[in-house]
Amino acid sequence: MIEEIDDYFAKGCGRCPRFDTKGCSTRKWAAGLADLRRICLSSGLTETVRWGHPCYRGHGRNIAIIGAFRDDFRLSFFNAALMQDPENILEKQGSNTKHADMIRFASNVRPAALAPAIRSYLEEAAGYAQAGATPPKRSDALEPLEQVSATLEADPELAAAIHALTPGRRRSYVINLTSAMKSETRKARIAKFRDKIIAGEGATER
Repeated sequence: MIEEIDDYFAKGCGRCPRFDTKGCSTRKWAAGLADLRRICLSSGLTETVRWGHPCYRGHGRNIAIIGAFRDDFRLSFFNAALMQDPENILEKQGSNTKHADMIRFASNVRPAALAPAIRSYLEEAAGYAQAGATPPKRSDALEPLEQVSATLEADPELAAAIHALTPGRRRSYVINLTSAMKSETRKARIAKFRDKIIAGEGATER
């Protein structure tokens, strides 16, 4: 798992055997990722590494995070339930996702083309952070991954592995972990699933 932000853009996240090879997804999307990075930085956010990926923070909160995959790369928003999406460009990570929370890019030229809209969305999200706004609680709502990650702070390797999962597999653990009301139960489930998460498997895979 990388610790220096520039390593991500040059080599990848460090979570799979394709790290620092021609097959790494960050190599395929290098030009688009560079544009997306510039857009995030121009929005006045602080760049850091979270779970082996570039994360952009403002007002003491995570605002958005970049990820690269074989077929696309993405800018995902924390607390996406607050976002208005006037340009209709946000998509859901998977079928179990409650709210559209990411902008997906399938070409290296798309971030530059969407630059004004991306900056607007980042400014909107930062405004919620500055105001201390959070999504309304619902009894049937799933907690976002950021809430689960607090339980994983003592195990950075596991936190990085969860973020490196495909969206569907990652969501299977979020569903499982956040259905537990007690912290002791969540910790027990995390311990039970640790080997599967590190291996890149979903909660229901056998």
